[in-house]
Amino acid sequence: MENEIMDTDQLAAYLERDAREVDKLATRGHLPGKKIAGQWRFASSEINYWIETQMPAYTEQELEALERRKRARCLVGEPLVTSMLSETTTAVALHATTKASVLRELVNLAEQSWQIYDADALHTAIKSREELGSTAMVGGVAIPHPHRPLSDKVQNESFIAFARASRGIHFGAPDNGLTDIFFLVSCRSSITHLRVLARLSRMMLQPGFLENLRNAESVAETLRLLEQTERELIA
Repeated sequence: MENEIMDTDQLAAYLERDAREVDKLATRGHLPGKKIAGQWRFASSEINYWIETQMPAYTEQELEALERRKRARCLVGEPLVTSMLSETTTAVALHATTKASVLRELVNLAEQSWQIYDADALHTAIKSREELGSTAMVGGVAIPHPHRPLSDKVQNESFIAFARASRGIHFGAPDNGLTDIFFLVSCRSSITHLRVLARLSRMMLQPGFLENLRNAESVAETLRLLEQTERELIA
């Protein structure tokens, strides 16, 4: 359901909430939707974007619930982030110094996954998403991604590219802080995309995780840390 229009009941099922609660949220302007002939209608792409904007305030329990959504096709207790990463899509000494150069370097890494058929289309997609609002968060992390899943002509399987910049750059974080850790996420379905964001968010909540990630001296050490953290999280 990448570009569907949903009514209140369908959205309630998608969000796994009561329809009356969804109607109240929409009426109060807390959900993106519009009334057509007196009935609420919601675009799935706008709803998924809304979920993304809410996620930084989620508790770990709420993030885990998002991972466990009934529509998810993969098991909760399996590696998700690290199954999409590889040594060739990981860099620990990115020399980019601007937002534009970071996005270009992330796309260059993504090409090493052999899952990208059209790098320019991917680059355009993540730039367009950043124009909607920066994916940078408090804590020095950003998760650039397309606004919606890319077509078969652009991408094959889902993948993640990871990069740590040599120094923090201005990427648009809400606290105006610098960003030095980047996860480029490009999934083939919106459900998988939201699950990956939730899993990454849970990993970042683990004590010492970001500090250890910044101190990792090699690609191999970085991947071991990510895998260990994710496996401990889902054990």
